[in-house]
Amino acid sequence: SVGTANYWLIIPMVFCENRNVDVLEAALSEALGYITKKDFAVDTQALINKYNSGASEEEIYATSIIHTKDEISKNRVFPNVDGIKFLKHDGGCGGVRQDSEALCNLLAGYITNSNVAGATVLSLGCQNAEVEILQKSIQQKDPNFSKPVVYLRQQNSRSEREFIEEAVKRTFIGLTMANKLERKPAPLRNLVLGLECGGSDGFSGISANPALGYASDLLVALGGTTVLSEFPELNGVEQELINRCETDEAAKKFAALMDSYSAAAKAVGSAFENNPSPGNIKDGLITDAMKSAGAAKKGGTSPVVDVLDYTEKITRPGLNLLCTPGNDVESTTGLAGSGCNIIVFTTGLGTPTGNPIAPVLKLSSNTHLYEKMKDIIDINAGTVISGEDSIESMGEKILEYLIATASGELVAKAVTKGQNDFIPWKRGISL
Repeated sequence: SVGTANYWLIIPMVFCENRNVDVLEAALSEALGYITKKDFAVDTQALINKYNSGASEEEIYATSIIHTKDEISKNRVFPNVDGIKFLKHDGGCGGVRQDSEALCNLLAGYITNSNVAGATVLSLGCQNAEVEILQKSIQQKDPNFSKPVVYLRQQNSRSEREFIEEAVKRTFIGLTMANKLERKPAPLRNLVLGLECGGSDGFSGISANPALGYASDLLVALGGTTVLSEFPELNGVEQELINRCETDEAAKKFAALMDSYSAAAKAVGSAFENNPSPGNIKDGLITDAMKSAGAAKKGGTSPVVDVLDYTEKITRPGLNLLCTPGNDVESTTGLAGSGCNIIVFTTGLGTPTGNPIAPVLKLSSNTHLYEKMKDIIDINAGTVISGEDSIESMGEKILEYLIATASGELVAKAVTKGQNDFIPWKRGISL
């Protein structure tokens, strides 16, 4: 596999470790030259250095101490590591065991993702999401796994301070190893593209989604992999997708996943037909069938080569179907967890959604949105509506933008804004 980026992960096995993850983020991000949540940093140490060197009051006052995000990133200690990502969550214990096992499978998917160089894993020690389950899942997803992973159990340490100290030191050493990786030329067949939509409007199904579908078909023709998710938003177009499945096994699996998911929704007093959001309805998507017909366009016209349940690894080139919720962040979280190394997210109303490890490119369905929210939208498919582009020409532009982003020549707006959305899907109840 080939990555489009190079990240180090810091992962809590359970929500009890979230505070320690915050401590590590404060200790590592800014000091190593990575984007922080602050718009700028104040370098008080520069004043201290001036003072200790005997500088006058005028010289101290003239010293520049404000650094922007761009200036911070230019001073990266490890230039070949694109960032450290901190995957806080509220799972790992207290719910049904299946959710903790699914969380371990999801985290294993992130660790084995081609965009990840290594990870530091923080465990409390008594949670349902055991380190051993994570390690077993990693081995199943990648039998030849050889990335550096640091496992630390807080209940085995003598103090919190000792635990944090060891985590910082071992992460720093891991980063020195990750920094040895450099970008190299790679064929387009190594792209694994996640197809996502959210905040859809009446134009989504006639501009952005079919244009992305055409780009998906082009990538599949080049030997690449594309992944269509959000199963509640495929309600009403099941037969079309079943007809496109290459095997009876894939068709039956898709039908079974849709049926069981629908039954689970009805069991809690809801249903797939409740999927359209207030924003969808206001902008013309008044039924689930209308929304689904447009959403499915992201998958183009390629045959369906495989159908995967949540957290299952993508292994076959071509168009895949992945069972995730319609929730934007839960779905993008699942796409990256199954192996996507880049994602295109179509929207008609606007969304800042991103992902910690997979660049998320936002594609607007209308020019008004693009002009209004250029700070979060990467590509404008509104030119299809105005007639400046056809579906085909827009699809080709999307593919070129994908290649440039995957090559590190362009940076997704969600990445520049530090939009690291991560929400694991919990299917069960809390106990």
